Amino acid sequence: MAFAAICHSFSIHHRSSLLRAHSQDYVIINKNPSSIFFKQAKITHTRSSSSRVYSSRKIMSVSSVEGKLVCVTGASGFIASWLVKLLLEKGYTVKATVRDPNNPKKTEHLRGLPGADERLHLFKANLLEEGSFDSIVEGCDGVFHTASPFITKYTDPQAELIEPAVKGTLNVLTSCAKRPSIRRVVLTSSMAAVAYKRNAQTAGAVIDETWFSDPDFVRESQFWYVLSKTLAEESAWKVAKEHGIDMVTINPSMVIGPLLQPTLNTSAEFILNFINETFKNSTLGWVDVRDVVNAHILAFEVPSASGRHCLVDTVVHNSEVVKILRQLYPNIQLPEECADDKPYEPIYKVSKEKTKSLGVEFIPFEVSLKETVESLREKKFANF
Repeated sequence: MAFAAICHSFSIHHRSSLLRAHSQDYVIINKNPSSIFFKQAKITHTRSSSSRVYSSRKIMSVSSVEGKLVCVTGASGFIASWLVKLLLEKGYTVKATVRDPNNPKKTEHLRGLPGADERLHLFKANLLEEGSFDSIVEGCDGVFHTASPFITKYTDPQAELIEPAVKGTLNVLTSCAKRPSIRRVVLTSSMAAVAYKRNAQTAGAVIDETWFSDPDFVRESQFWYVLSKTLAEESAWKVAKEHGIDMVTINPSMVIGPLLQPTLNTSAEFILNFINETFKNSTLGWVDVRDVVNAHILAFEVPSASGRHCLVDTVVHNSEVVKILRQLYPNIQLPEECADDKPYEPIYKVSKEKTKSLGVEFIPFEVSLKETVESLREKKFANF
């Protein structure tokens, strides 16, 4: 099972087409992950503006969000950094929490974002400290709770993964329950909280938002990251119901795309390992970070948004990832064989119906993969 290897989520919709199959839809300029143009859907996407225009879904205009105050927890992380960037570009004022606001490695990239000087305010917060978020969320219209550990190397999963995820989520929601100004909370969950049940992941199964991972099965399998996200979301729904909190969850699969932060995040490191190591026999779901962030903002802005949203562009076996990388970069050395000779893990499907009804359009995996690699090269994590 894939999480045994990397402790992250499945996603479940197969696409075997390569980058050239999207040549009619996307154009990448000068091998720079700064500009993509999606012609058929009439969506313009640029890394500098990170904006999208949707004809099918009306969302808040810039004028309607000016002056609105939101909070983003764990703001120095991969997803949260992009979320802060897009919120600032839309005109929001952002309260962003980090463990150490004085650590330039964690905050310099945030302080340098357009609009940050005027509308970004950094605060120190501790996920495990009750009341740590009380004053921070005061006056906010919405809260985006993204802070949760995603690590693959640990000695004590209870202390390093499960407790921060569960207790941190409860602390944030408890603080939100005290502030009547908060209209909605958007929780960054995961497909890890959706797709893990005993004998459930069989070929032909279609996973959707009605699925919930089984904590007992996950414990037996010792998928500790999966357990942390499963218990965190389960606890969040209980607290939201008890306190009448309007909460929406975003449940992405493995998230890739260009890095804003200077540090190497776990999902980008997984792509890097395809270049540096052999590939494992696992099948993973993938989605672009900009689609994940856009889904968060839509989940806050669209009044009818509710419940959970599985966020998956595609699912492929690791062998397909290597195949795409080989076509994109024919001169680099890539693994030729899988780490074992067992049958490949099967491909599943995940419903996109609810997420697309929210207004989300997906960047193809092949484009996201190339932009991830180019970002790794730009930041000197890859040296080819």
